[in-house]
Amino acid sequence: MSTPFEYRLRVRYAECDAQGVVFNARYGDYADLAMNEFVRTLFGNYQNLLDQDLDIQVVSMTINWQAPARFDDVLCARVQTQKLGNTSFTIGVDFSRYPEAEPVAHAELTYVFVSPDSLTKKPIPETMRQSLEQGAPGVVISHAGEDQTP
Repeated sequence: MSTPFEYRLRVRYAECDAQGVVFNARYGDYADLAMNEFVRTLFGNYQNLLDQDLDIQVVSMTINWQAPARFDDVLCARVQTQKLGNTSFTIGVDFSRYPEAEPVAHAELTYVFVSPDSLTKKPIPETMRQSLEQGAPGVVISHAGEDQTP
């Protein structure tokens, strides 16, 4: 539905398990980091959502792995909107090793727009719906310290 947005991060030693690979639960953290940068790119800082009496909550997350990631690998998380509902949206996050583009994992997360005070569902505002449909073509945010040229 949307053009992928890229978020890059470097695997830290403490994120690896006894087998020397990224511990499975860390991918939820990685997906959340990528989503935060995606939201910041589309909607401005998070306070902009709260100022509109809006918040988003994860209601579903699935992760499938294709290959291990290890300490000091740079992971690229490509984020795009996959589905838009009335109050919810689903994003896909494709993790790959950078710069080789070797697939590592795929996560699918569904978020619901809610009122921050009551936590009741709210419809996706039209301007935000358009932003989610468009995505963030060509935007790369990196916290990995690598050269950002593709």
